[in-house]
Amino acid sequence: MARRRRHKKIDQTPKDIRIDSLAHDGRGVGRDEEGKVVFVDYALPGEHVRYVPVMHRKSYLFGSTIEVLEPSEHRVLPKCQVFGQCGGCVLQHLDAKMQIQYKQQQLIENFKKIGDVQPQELMPPLIGEHWGYRRRARLGAKFVEKKGGVIVGFRERNTSYIQPTQQCDVLYPQVSNLLPALRACLAQTSCPDKIPQIEVSVADNALAMIVRHLETFTQTDLDVLTEFAKANQVTLFLQPGNLKSVHALWPAEPDALYYDFPDFDIRIEFLPTDFIQVNGSINQRLVAQAIDLLELNENDTVLDLFCGVGNFTLPLARKASHVVGVEGDQALVNRAEHNKRLNKLENVDFYFGDLFKEDMSAESHGSWLECPFNKVLLDPPRSGAAEMIKRMSDFKPERIVYVSCGPATLARDAGVLVNELGYTMRKAGVIDMFPHTSHVESIAVFERS
Repeated sequence: MARRRRHKKIDQTPKDIRIDSLAHDGRGVGRDEEGKVVFVDYALPGEHVRYVPVMHRKSYLFGSTIEVLEPSEHRVLPKCQVFGQCGGCVLQHLDAKMQIQYKQQQLIENFKKIGDVQPQELMPPLIGEHWGYRRRARLGAKFVEKKGGVIVGFRERNTSYIQPTQQCDVLYPQVSNLLPALRACLAQTSCPDKIPQIEVSVADNALAMIVRHLETFTQTDLDVLTEFAKANQVTLFLQPGNLKSVHALWPAEPDALYYDFPDFDIRIEFLPTDFIQVNGSINQRLVAQAIDLLELNENDTVLDLFCGVGNFTLPLARKASHVVGVEGDQALVNRAEHNKRLNKLENVDFYFGDLFKEDMSAESHGSWLECPFNKVLLDPPRSGAAEMIKRMSDFKPERIVYVSCGPATLARDAGVLVNELGYTMRKAGVIDMFPHTSHVESIAVFERS
């Protein structure tokens, strides 16, 4: 019988280190006196800090800053009182302008190291508000008697514990201001220990919340939740099981949630369970920038891959001859079709397709595979679009705009487009979609040589 592996006890003697750079997750990176790489929470390049080792690996270790001996000139006082415990933000101690420069540098390094490519032109970062920008969030909830009952907030960094939050400066103010009332409401239910999370969505016309509950609510519970919703003008949904179980509590028949693109005369309706970009104002500018970069005219036919509810597809249809959106979630395809009808568009079609399969057929995935496209927009998840990039050799679009939330997979896919398929990366840049976090949103333009 195999013996259980015993982990070596960590020596937590404080040590000093000079920080050289930032890792992709926002940790400072340096080397200890033995030359081993150390990733240090809340430390910045150029700083001399004192840290405590918290986790060992064979070739590197993790540490947590306990004292900044020589601070960086770019270090600022975090706005949030629980910064350092809450895992929602990791860069509030770094000046906002330097945050986006760090993300831009990360993108450039990924292009070089992973894709062996570089853009001909680096576009200026797309920057918006640094606070009160987040319209989508998943908040954890837990009943902890030692902490006074129900707590609500984001999870702590590196743990599964929830950091109690009275206000959050990155959330939309109307959401942040409701956190104490939400906590009090959940505490009044008969099963506060059976409510693990609350999903938040802010639309142009409403604030929606989904309360996940693992035990059936009593009528008194429903009355308490309804009173909270009425008093705070929250469109409240309940989720007793999987996503299909989500249903409205108040109002019983709520108006559809939506956000508008005034510049394109487009309205996008969505459900509170649907994916939408977390930063509404940046999303408006990102869509406009992507359309500009495609250089559309009335003769263009455009393929929008990973189209979701039609966030890019429908504004594209205002500028192009014909647009096809493809999505791997049938529910989102249905919503996109609804939005097509809502906006009275005749030059756009939506299809379901598993975009993580390279070996598609028109019979199984739809006739869109046989359509001629001269321009393509991709907005894949963090895992990238490796399979669809390979299919560009079939489509042969003259221009591709790739929107990405994963700089490493964008670099990987860019390497294939440039080094294997003969495209030129004309431009690339970063978008400040997630201020104070380590997440990077980026965009790149490819042209067939």
